[in-house]
Amino acid sequence: MICDLCPRGCHTQRDETSRGYCGVGELPKIARAALHFDEEPPISGSRGAGTIFFSGCNLRCVFCQNYAISAENGGRIVTPYQLSEEYRRLEALGAQNIEFVTPSHYVHAILKSLDYYHPRLPLIWNSSGYDKVETLRRLEGVIDIYLPDFKYSDNELAKRLSNCDDYVETATAAIDEMLRQQPENVIEDGVMRRGVIIRHLVLPSHIKNSIGVLEIVKRNWSARKETSALVSLMAQYMPAGRAADYPDINRRLTKRESQKVLDRLYDLGLDGFAQELSSADKKYVPEWDYGSDNR
Repeated sequence: MICDLCPRGCHTQRDETSRGYCGVGELPKIARAALHFDEEPPISGSRGAGTIFFSGCNLRCVFCQNYAISAENGGRIVTPYQLSEEYRRLEALGAQNIEFVTPSHYVHAILKSLDYYHPRLPLIWNSSGYDKVETLRRLEGVIDIYLPDFKYSDNELAKRLSNCDDYVETATAAIDEMLRQQPENVIEDGVMRRGVIIRHLVLPSHIKNSIGVLEIVKRNWSARKETSALVSLMAQYMPAGRAADYPDINRRLTKRESQKVLDRLYDLGLDGFAQELSSADKKYVPEWDYGSDNR
């Protein structure tokens, strides 16, 4: 396939020998497919989210806690049909939903897999926020819940940590499209059925960036009557990936940093969720089950 699925616009022939910026070929590569209980309460519910972690990434942040799969591309290759069988298995285990994690470079394969089997559960698109609007439009009527990151309000920081100098405007346009498709949050019996939750991971030394993100969310989406995006403020940051090469982020958050961002969340009147500092624990990092294929 000649790939232009994401904003990188590689226009690369993705196959087993030629790969785009995401670092993977055409067939999906997955690192884990299991019930996951550490998401926001209405996502995990009481039975867990049916979470599928995809390998490769079009952003590849230097601090990613999933660096082994996002940048080093560990995982096992599956066909769209085999992917659809994972939906069946997770559904049989009692999953509250099917959650696609870092799926943006596999849109074509995911849509094909749903032709084989479409779960009778909400489908979740959990992405970096660095999504192409035209690609997201292919998901209209398919995805029930969007769970995008909004990592940066500062493109210079985005360039330094994610090799991306157009993150703010690209993620803003992507979330606009997500909210156009799912403008209303619907939560029944404590479980989300459709809507949008915007996630933000607070980085140490960059509180100004986080406050800027919250202000963009307030200005662009929270203050508009036609949308009702929730915010998930995450304090789970731990140095990972190549963070040791960046002294400003090579540590955990302080209580003071976390509180400053939390105070601004409350000042702006944003609705949603906030993690405690205790969430920065390695026990919450998934264990990858690559299977026998680790190409």
